[in-house]
Amino acid sequence: MNDGVPDDVKNEIFAALRFGDGEVERKGGREWPLSGDEYRRYGRQLIMPEVGLAGQMKLKNASVLIVGVGGLGCPAAAYLAGAGVGTIGLVDADDVEVSNLHRQILHGTAKVGMSKVESAVLYINGLNDEVQCIPHHERIFPENALGIISQYDVVLDCTDTPASRYLISDSCVLLRKPLVSASALRTEGQLMVLNNPPRPAGDVHGGPCYRCIFPKPPPAASVVTCGEGGILGPVVGTMGVLQSLEALKVIIATSSEEDTPMELDEIDAQQQQQQQRKKADPPNLLLFSSFSKPMFRSIRLRSRRADCAACSAQASVTVESLNSGSLDYVQFCGVSSPVAALQPSERISVKSFAQLIADSEQEVHFGRPLAAPPVVLDVREKVQFDLCSLKGSINIPYSVISSTDPSATGPSATWVDELRRIPLDQALYIICRLGNDSQLTVKRFRELALDEGGRRRIVDVAGGLKAWRDKVDRDFPEY
Repeated sequence: MNDGVPDDVKNEIFAALRFGDGEVERKGGREWPLSGDEYRRYGRQLIMPEVGLAGQMKLKNASVLIVGVGGLGCPAAAYLAGAGVGTIGLVDADDVEVSNLHRQILHGTAKVGMSKVESAVLYINGLNDEVQCIPHHERIFPENALGIISQYDVVLDCTDTPASRYLISDSCVLLRKPLVSASALRTEGQLMVLNNPPRPAGDVHGGPCYRCIFPKPPPAASVVTCGEGGILGPVVGTMGVLQSLEALKVIIATSSEEDTPMELDEIDAQQQQQQQRKKADPPNLLLFSSFSKPMFRSIRLRSRRADCAACSAQASVTVESLNSGSLDYVQFCGVSSPVAALQPSERISVKSFAQLIADSEQEVHFGRPLAAPPVVLDVREKVQFDLCSLKGSINIPYSVISSTDPSATGPSATWVDELRRIPLDQALYIICRLGNDSQLTVKRFRELALDEGGRRRIVDVAGGLKAWRDKVDRDFPEY
């Protein structure tokens, strides 16, 4: 690249600017419903009875909104564009980061720092110039959700927080839009098609919404993101591909009542009847576990709840309540990060902690350390501790600490006994990845009386190893 533009980005731009034979073709004065390029491009799915010309015309005239252009949204967008969905909306406010690239397949190294929406539009335009992409460089909030979602036929929830899931589901119920929701963490994923068919609130024949399945959000402290728990790329990719498949099925199965007379003339009458007889599949929760056999399990979901806050006859979620801002989804779901569980006196900044370590390594008269060396306890899981750690630190995972019974004896409490043997004048400094689990560990140690009634100092290193890297050691690995 001599012009400052990376080659792979340049290729996508050039591909997006090229046009095929998009004009309507006529044979003997007859106008075909698809262009010659479209017949060739979609030929492998056009010849399938599950799609056919009727299904392809529905895809061409359909619009799909993808909320979140990450590990789920990227493969979903690619396959929807490849299948010929006419309009794809993309909602995301984040930029591409290096840590995204192992699973977010629309982005590349040359696009690091570019907005995810812009990156995705470039990729889709290069893949299929028949598709119209509508970028939304913003996050979904109660103030804008209805305005954005109302423009589309089907919605894909590709976000990763409970608050956004409830908001998107509520909006889809109010606007009568089918919703395909998925999630993935570590080696597992789940998928649901909600509000399908999208009947008005109070109609028992409508599909259940997210609140029907999960009336109450999970405890805030139990919510783990892929940044904290990790994610295997093909796992989230599998769930995103399945989201696109479910969206295609929803679109193709819709009634043909709104098709134009010209399009209907081109469709076999028997296929029309088959399409019109199709009904929405019973609601199911698809569970995926990559290390289980079988990897997929399906659980039948309940129908709409009679007391659902969003889709029942007594629904409290309304257009007015959403637009007014009276529905606080963050408060409803709780806030788990950042944790603020300790007093300032119980914490130490990473810079002060670094100075304390440096001081303890200095030798004065008689070769004795200036002060008793601190004991650094890393409470990340062992797999993370093995990636990188501070020199001399010891590892006891928070999962072990939080599950230990204070009255336990034997091997399960060995680490408790070992910590009790540490001299009282040696403080315990607790560190984790982001500074959350370390605070909870300090509280837990008090419950276990490891502070010996206040005689042993137990301190949280504020901000954890992320702050250590940002403010002390830029060479410390970031993951």
